Amino acid sequence: WEWDKINLITIKLYMINTYNIYLISDSTGETLERIFMALKAQFETFQHNLNHFSFTRTENQILKILDEAKKKEGSIILYTIVDNKLAKFLENEAQKANIPCFGVLVDLILNFSKLINEKATHQPSGQHVLDDEYYSRIEAIQFTMNHDDGNSINDIDKSDIILLGASRTSKTPTSIYLANRGFKTSNIPLINENSIPKILKENPMSICIVGLTTEPERLIDVRKNRMNTLKENQTTDYTNLEKIKNEIENSKKTFKKYKWPIVDVTRKSVEETAASIIKIYEIKKANA
Repeated sequence: WEWDKINLITIKLYMINTYNIYLISDSTGETLERIFMALKAQFETFQHNLNHFSFTRTENQILKILDEAKKKEGSIILYTIVDNKLAKFLENEAQKANIPCFGVLVDLILNFSKLINEKATHQPSGQHVLDDEYYSRIEAIQFTMNHDDGNSINDIDKSDIILLGASRTSKTPTSIYLANRGFKTSNIPLINENSIPKILKENPMSICIVGLTTEPERLIDVRKNRMNTLKENQTTDYTNLEKIKNEIENSKKTFKKYKWPIVDVTRKSVEETAASIIKIYEIKKANA
């Protein structure tokens, strides 16, 4: 674009309070959405409306999307289209309409292709091929669902990762996330030391076991919200702060006794917690 046109569009966008973001993908759009969420997290006051367009593979589809985008102020396009011809068509048409348009993977694919000296296939949905990795991930998800909340402990030794922790310390959502990454994950609620399966106490270092903990003040809020959701108003030890403090302290002592690494989930998202656990798993695997 000519610089005067770019500056004019920038000034115009600067005056808009809410932007209309168009995510255009030739596949499911999952990759693009994750990239946008990471991008959005960098801007605290960014207000936007999100428009998803998946499986966009024809020029006619693109023209229809642009017709809609032209009618709205503050339109911005982000896309992941691996077909070079179609991507170029989108960029040209967006330029004609004065709509900022950014290809998220274009430069990365090109530069990576040069670096490894291999031509890219430019195949849409290439990451969703039904290969061994895909079926391994499905198997991990099924295993994890069957081993949630202390279930099916008879074959718990087949787990890649085992999570222990007091109630509401994000064991289940973290397990599911890890399963989607391909790790067979079991999670066990830690009531006291007796609630730990015998096989884990006898062989505490045979599997990657990670203890999850959190600040008691945070945990009581989570548990109260859970009770409200279940419409349970009766006061119990489950939401008693002193009892929770003892529960967390005892769980930490148990983790230290068996030399299990601890991850504090207080201010971590599920993704951040899982990343810490995967790192622990990789270190343990490397040292095995």
